[in-house]
Amino acid sequence: MTEELYLILKYLFLGLFQGLTEPIPISSSGHLEIAEYFLGLEIEGMSFSLLVNTASLFAVLLIYREDILRLIKNGLVYVTTKDERAKADFRFIIYLIIGTIPAGVIGVLYEDFIDAHLASIKTVGITLLVTGLALWLIRNMRGGKSDADMTIKDAVIVGIAQAVALIPGISRSGATIVAAMSLGMKQETALRFSFLLYIPVSVGGMLLGFNDILRDPHLTELALPYALAFIASLIASYFSLKWFMNIMAKGNLVYFAIYCFIVGPLVYFLS
Repeated sequence: MTEELYLILKYLFLGLFQGLTEPIPISSSGHLEIAEYFLGLEIEGMSFSLLVNTASLFAVLLIYREDILRLIKNGLVYVTTKDERAKADFRFIIYLIIGTIPAGVIGVLYEDFIDAHLASIKTVGITLLVTGLALWLIRNMRGGKSDADMTIKDAVIVGIAQAVALIPGISRSGATIVAAMSLGMKQETALRFSFLLYIPVSVGGMLLGFNDILRDPHLTELALPYALAFIASLIASYFSLKWFMNIMAKGNLVYFAIYCFIVGPLVYFLS
């Protein structure tokens, strides 16, 4: 196998792998570490993570496009006319902004610390167990809060949960959905708030990482593998999120908890 073909297949696999694991509550960053460690797949350059996460962002935007357009429309309507019918959507936007702040602040202040002290395969093994335990504890919860019933307190707590997910192996979607359901939100509301909350954080990371792409010494050499990884991640993220929405509707989060209980110890003791 030529080196060029190997790079294409490797990044195609990693793009699919990241895309499949990003929406579901098992930590895509943790699973990329697992793939790197156990399969010996070194990721060259600084742009891969940014590109595949941007692909996942596009998938989320595509799936939630109607909600996003409605929120933008009603948010503008409320600001300009104070129409009470649009107030709930305006408040939801404010809660999304509030929920974004903890991850943004902690990411800026502690990203280097997390990378230096917590980005290890042993950490992933432990944090997968933590994710599994959290999912297990809320497996039978069925809340009654809808979008209109949310409070600032709810937004802050879910936002803190998203910030905790900066630790490798803690699933972002898992942490935010667990927090939301623990606060009594309906599954549909918890899922929607979780993934709409992903948008500003992902956009911020994309903008902050733009210079990394420009400075990536491997960019020219890896242009085709990166492009294929982006497409693979976009497609995989889209169908994985659609599947996860169906799982949430049926209340089958326990399966992800069991998965984490199995994989976490295996990763820890085999690494």
